Amino acid sequence: MTPTISRLALAAFTLTASILSAEPTLAAVACGSGNFDAWLSDFKTDAAAKGISQQAITAGLAGVTLDQTVLNRDRSQKVFSQSFEEFSGRMVPPRLQRGSNMMKQYGSVLSRIEQTYGVQGEVLVAIWGLETDFGVNTGKFPTIRSLATLAYDCRRAEQFRGELMDALRIVQRGDLAPNEMRGAWAGEIGQTQFMPSSWMKYAVDFDGNGKRDLLHSAPDVLASTANYLAGYGWQRGKDWEPGSANFAVLQQWNKSEVYAKTVAYFATQLARAP
Repeated sequence: MTPTISRLALAAFTLTASILSAEPTLAAVACGSGNFDAWLSDFKTDAAAKGISQQAITAGLAGVTLDQTVLNRDRSQKVFSQSFEEFSGRMVPPRLQRGSNMMKQYGSVLSRIEQTYGVQGEVLVAIWGLETDFGVNTGKFPTIRSLATLAYDCRRAEQFRGELMDALRIVQRGDLAPNEMRGAWAGEIGQTQFMPSSWMKYAVDFDGNGKRDLLHSAPDVLASTANYLAGYGWQRGKDWEPGSANFAVLQQWNKSEVYAKTVAYFATQLARAP
């Protein structure tokens, strides 16, 4: 978990117990079988069958082992119980001045992003600040190891098996090398904490250097975040306050109402800043 909060973990608290306890589809080597190496070997075969190159499989999965710390984190999540007043009061004031500075520093980029995707800069900067303190705290867990661990574990095996496949596709596409892929314990990566499936679907090369780099390139980070919100139906030029259509889109970013309200509140404060 990043020093702010793990978006996937926070969103998970709002899921129903029936979803979390759903029986996963068994792979050839069953999840949680007691033999991680055999499971990983089977996964490599499946990845190759799905069109992932042997080079990406070898580079991404060489030496990968089970991470008990990740399992401990996953199983010890506490119900998120802070009120909006508590959470926003803790998260927004310390980030407001830096957020205002980021609005100025990336003003031209944010303007081009809004023209392209219709998402206002204040919303993107608010998400950026809440997720990783504007890229400062992206997490230190090796992403592929975390995803392999959670894919092997039976709690959400199929979900994370798909995420691990997409992490290898990120490697295959050349966006990142495996040793660059570090993030939150549950596999979120980049300055706004994309899961690999979202990276594959929404990441864009906005700085034009030929790579979709959500770890190092602020233009790519902000534009990809805008592309994600646009993909869920963000309405150009409309507000984002609770009850609006755009607020419903923020809840697709994070299903926690407290978190979505905090994004909206932070964005409104940035819009009012001098």
